[in-house]
Amino acid sequence: MEKKIAVILGDGIGPEVTQQSIKVLNAVALRFGHTFEYSYGIMGADAIDKTGNPLPDETIETCLQSDAILFGAIGHPKYDNDPTAKVRPEQGLLKLRKELQLFANIRPISTYQSLQHLSPLKSKQLKGVDFVIFRELTGGIYFGKKELSEDQTYASDLCAYSKSEIERVSHLAFQYARKRKKKLTLVDKANVLETSRLWRKVVQEIASEYSDVTVDYMFVDNAAMQIILNPAQFDVILTENMFGDIISDEASVLSGSLGLLPSASVGNKTALFEPIHGSYPQAAGKDIANPLGSILSAAMLLDHFQLTHEATAVRAAVAWTLANGFVSKDIDAINNYSTTAIGDLITDHIERNKDSDSSSSSNASLNQSTII
Repeated sequence: MEKKIAVILGDGIGPEVTQQSIKVLNAVALRFGHTFEYSYGIMGADAIDKTGNPLPDETIETCLQSDAILFGAIGHPKYDNDPTAKVRPEQGLLKLRKELQLFANIRPISTYQSLQHLSPLKSKQLKGVDFVIFRELTGGIYFGKKELSEDQTYASDLCAYSKSEIERVSHLAFQYARKRKKKLTLVDKANVLETSRLWRKVVQEIASEYSDVTVDYMFVDNAAMQIILNPAQFDVILTENMFGDIISDEASVLSGSLGLLPSASVGNKTALFEPIHGSYPQAAGKDIANPLGSILSAAMLLDHFQLTHEATAVRAAVAWTLANGFVSKDIDAINNYSTTAIGDLITDHIERNKDSDSSSSSNASLNQSTII
């Protein structure tokens, strides 16, 4: 298979973790006989510094000409700490989502037994946790009309949704639920918000087309509590933009580290894959960032290409590193490995295990040394 992949390294640790994902994709291509062609674009603070624009037209064109996009991270303290800044890195990502019509963000939430001690929850609450959040990505309050009075004492943000915007992400979520445990939970605030009442009405209509999927409804404040009290009850969560942003970040702590979780943003033509963590500028250039969220995002990219066996090989390699304690500083402050070393270990695991995708490989090389 031949595929074109647009790469946006982004800001902070984005370049470092994405470079590990590219190494892993190259190992997959070599082992399974594929060809991945990479084209690079800039976005975020990096793009502002170079062009004054958080998303240059050239980057949009590069993405449009590609089969998928691999993205690092976005953001910089000089913009985070300046509320008066008119041009901001995040504007680039929001514009890219809109330009490419990436209307659905998919975030899988899972846990690893070897890391359960890092979660704020007790181990018994983490047993069986495996769910996916579908967040609508191009509508709602983030994209609504924004107003600020001349005297800067009054501000407003409009939250608006159309039926068609709700339908397209809902169908994706229902189709995904069919492939899993056939359970979908709509998270809204229908007791207060008119937009949420429209969401509930539309989802109820669509549910009749998926009679094999059980649907329940939960207010967002209750959902936030249930994710902590009993996260194993969920399978597929469907929700609007801002609610999805909040509860997916909340759910990310279940795994023990933000650095572990991947995401996909999908649309009608292409898809973008990125770790959910931020740019973490304090760690930039130090080779200490956790690359697993990015590498697992690359596994989701392979799924998007319908390369299921290849994606399984990547996930098996990740599970092997975690089970054997080859982890980054965010997971173990004392006994840890560099960003580059973890990327090498995963790459080596993929190249060596040609006959099995078991996570019980006996050894792997690390900078000319063998780890048993």
